[in-house]
Amino acid sequence: MEKSLFRYIWTHSKRDQLFICFVVLLSQPFYFISLDLPRQIVNEAIQGDAFKDGNVTAPFLRLHIDWPRWLGGGSLQLFEGFQVGRVGLLIGLSCLFLFFVVINNGFKYWINLAKGVLGERMLRRMRFDLFAMVLRFTPEALRTVKSSETATIIKDEVEPIGGFIGDAFITPVLLGLQALTALFFIMVQNVWLGLMALAVIGVQFTIIPRLRRELLHLGKQRQLASRELAGRIGEVLDGIEVVHVHNAYAWERAEIGSRLFSLFAIRLKIYNRKFAVKFLNNFLSQVTPFLFYAVGGYFALRGTLDIGQLVAVISAYRELPPPLKELIDWDQQRLDVQVKYDQVTQHFAEERLGPMIDAEEAANDEPLAGPLVAEGLSLTGSHGDLVIDNASFSLELPATVALISNGSPAASMLARILARRIPGYSGRIRIADRDLAHLPVSVTGRRIAYAGVDPIIFPGSIRDNLVYGLRIKPMDRDAERRDVTRRIAEAARTGNPFESIADRWVDYERLGLKDEHDLDRVLVGLLNQIGMGESIYLFGLVGQIDPERHAALAERLVEARNRLRENFRSNGMADLVEPFDIDRYNDQATIAENLLFGVPVSEEFVGRNLADNSRFRSAIDRAGLTDKLTEMGLQIAETMTEIFQGLPPGHSLFAQFSFIGADELPEFQAILRRLARGGSGLRQEERTRLLALPLAYIEARHRLGLLDDELRRRIVEARSFVRDTLEKEDATGVEFYDPDGICMAAPLRDNLLFGRVNYQVADARHRVAEAIAAVVRELDLLEDVERIGLDHEVGAAGRLLSPQERASINLVRCLVKRPDILVIDGALAPFDEERAERILRALLDYLEQQSLFMVLSNDRQAAAFDVQMRFHGDTIVTEKTADSPGRAQRPEVESARNVAGEVA
Repeated sequence: MEKSLFRYIWTHSKRDQLFICFVVLLSQPFYFISLDLPRQIVNEAIQGDAFKDGNVTAPFLRLHIDWPRWLGGGSLQLFEGFQVGRVGLLIGLSCLFLFFVVINNGFKYWINLAKGVLGERMLRRMRFDLFAMVLRFTPEALRTVKSSETATIIKDEVEPIGGFIGDAFITPVLLGLQALTALFFIMVQNVWLGLMALAVIGVQFTIIPRLRRELLHLGKQRQLASRELAGRIGEVLDGIEVVHVHNAYAWERAEIGSRLFSLFAIRLKIYNRKFAVKFLNNFLSQVTPFLFYAVGGYFALRGTLDIGQLVAVISAYRELPPPLKELIDWDQQRLDVQVKYDQVTQHFAEERLGPMIDAEEAANDEPLAGPLVAEGLSLTGSHGDLVIDNASFSLELPATVALISNGSPAASMLARILARRIPGYSGRIRIADRDLAHLPVSVTGRRIAYAGVDPIIFPGSIRDNLVYGLRIKPMDRDAERRDVTRRIAEAARTGNPFESIADRWVDYERLGLKDEHDLDRVLVGLLNQIGMGESIYLFGLVGQIDPERHAALAERLVEARNRLRENFRSNGMADLVEPFDIDRYNDQATIAENLLFGVPVSEEFVGRNLADNSRFRSAIDRAGLTDKLTEMGLQIAETMTEIFQGLPPGHSLFAQFSFIGADELPEFQAILRRLARGGSGLRQEERTRLLALPLAYIEARHRLGLLDDELRRRIVEARSFVRDTLEKEDATGVEFYDPDGICMAAPLRDNLLFGRVNYQVADARHRVAEAIAAVVRELDLLEDVERIGLDHEVGAAGRLLSPQERASINLVRCLVKRPDILVIDGALAPFDEERAERILRALLDYLEQQSLFMVLSNDRQAAAFDVQMRFHGDTIVTEKTADSPGRAQRPEVESARNVAGEVA
């Protein structure tokens, strides 16, 4: 980033700045004419100066220039104009004044709009530039830079900078020209009045900026305090689990409260200084009208200044304070924004950044194979101690190498060096004739993969995370077609990339695949090898089906549903699932599900919102169910308050009876107490609360005996009222069940069952799962189900996944891009020993032509590797495994020790 904000702005927007400034300059003659018209209206039309000597007509639109006496006097005739009467001249001049008001406002509208668009474009450019630098942060910088602070800078702190960019050059030009035009007009009328106005302006521009310097210092303090507050809140959110575990709520509240008080104190000082400066500025602005009235009136009394000129001068001065005030405000904003910009550039200092990133393919993108030679390798730890000291070794790639740490951090450090995660080492590592440290990012990003102990999972689907390493550049660039689009044009003007995430980013041809279906098969295959296949299958069952993307599965889904039901009947398991039937009440479903007979697709039909939905309420009113369900809710409230009396909030009964949360008990107890004291009928909000309780009631699960056959029959009859009412609105918010079709809003599992598992049958869920798996395999639908599983959302930082699932995704993400070198450092830690052993065997089988470097805590698994590399203090010893299965025609591996150690 440029150190100077104005240089940065000028470099990237000088063409637009110059064009807008040209329009500003073009607007000034119109502005000057609008200042002179009030004088003409008063003198020539109202006082009749244009009709002296008995003239009944006067010229209108006569264009001439009268030079003031101090410029030599005289007049220049441009156009004779039209002869009109006194009223005509008044109306004509007034309309002309209105015309120029419209013209001037039109100029202001265009200039402000152009400034706003320019500012937004530059803000977009600046944010992108900063994000591009975030990608270049070195590993050392990432240890000290807080992600929440960096995000706050890019999102919030550059916002005022972007707002100022459009004003940086244009505003002083516009306001300065307006002020000079008004001041020149005043001097044309009377030079002494002009000099007085100029003197007051000089005082304003001298005193006010000096008084505002303290505001800049306070503003810098406020910005730093706000940034630290955002960083601390981010830290608390990241460690919220520790806050819960150790009951540190009071401490955290006190700390944030203290920070907020400090921020409040700074802002209070800013307000005191700001409004004191504003008071002084307003006072000075009113001194000039006083002088105009006193001195200008004296000149008018003496006859050296006519009334029209005095009115025009006062009118012109009314136009002078606003641009002057805005110029002073602009200068304050300039200084404030420059401080913010300086802080931004300090945060993104050059020493924190790595080399420029080029995502394009390098010309020498050859496989990383051949002799790997390390010479004089040294690395210092975080405490200043030598982790590796002047070590040298060599081996032939591809190879499988066990980095046996034996408690030393050197193994992990070397793994990170080989993965290009630690640049700050001395010595040299060469692969064939290429220096590892000088390989371009485009090569290392494709040829080297690293799986660490803390897998990084991005929000999105499992598939998005698995193919993350394959999205290097788009494959379907069509510049001629896309360059005409507005997005591409704006990208060119703001320095943003032309590529769109809607493009195809995966190079299937390089992977030897046809399309995304082939890629999905590879992904699922790798997940199965890692041991996550069962999880993907289960994710697929709870996922939603898209008939367009999963056409083959959609066509056979009803067939699978019927086959599953036939299997239940033929195997005597018909009681495991109670199917959905439009004419029957389903005891395994909630009352809300029975009334809707479908799946909500809008939040207004989900949970407690349903009881407050006017369309749903009108439907059950027509069915005569509202009072009955409200009475049922009252019974549930009475029962629940008795059951939960005295229980702690985390008790298991709250999960079993999910009608009322622990925090809601007092509200329902208050309703019951009021009714018990003979209070008036239920209020509207109380009826809604009580109505929501039975909507979540399942007789087979909760067993409170509140449903009889008559109520079931009435609920089934009410289905038609609900459906008719919702469909009449033309936006139902509910997708209704169809026995011969698919409910896209329902999970795949519900579409297969088309019913609910019976709560009253022992081990029903397990037996139903086995039956579903059998039908899926029988109809060869497993691949389609697993593809839906790849669409499963992982949540923020993968929090919807288990540690084992996150680690599996991290490994497969590395494997799918087929790296020449895979470095594993603690990635198997979440797995138990047996599964870790299976994953290791799968990795060794899969990486037949690639190299694997894996950090091991001991040598129990080292025998499976070609090479064992041991770390003793700061020395490194490599040796070939004697009983290694090896690879075909594997060259001998050279043993080496620390050159500065015991044996060379």
